[in-house]
Amino acid sequence: MNISTKGRYGLEAVVDIARHGGSDKKIVALKSVSERQGVSQNYLQQIITTLRKAGIVDSVRGSDGGYFLARPAEEITVGSVLRPLEGTMAPADCVVNNDDPSCNDDSNCSSCSTRSVWHSMFSTINQVVDNITIADLLKEQESPSG
Repeated sequence: MNISTKGRYGLEAVVDIARHGGSDKKIVALKSVSERQGVSQNYLQQIITTLRKAGIVDSVRGSDGGYFLARPAEEITVGSVLRPLEGTMAPADCVVNNDDPSCNDDSNCSSCSTRSVWHSMFSTINQVVDNITIADLLKEQESPSG
């Protein structure tokens, strides 16, 4: 499984907005996020638009406009950021679709001998990304060992 640049940049942008916007919902300009992260502002705009639609960030328009977290950093998980950008975190399509046409078994994916591996991976991935919050990432970065 490979997280695309969209997922990686999106997660970094949310952490950046959390760090610079803080709990007081200070507005963070997309241009400043783009400069700090070294990501094209146009590409970041596409990513942020998806995250706004998913309820992760909110925006204020105008010359002093920008973005802020729609919910506290403690309530936003890594999974809630990645899924709108990456889709399901499944390592194989058969985990979320029992009638996966790419399955080697023509009868039904449920008889696939490796399906349990994909389910275990899917479960573990979800457990990890759903138990790490943006606040956790901020604390980790602030700690002397992080």
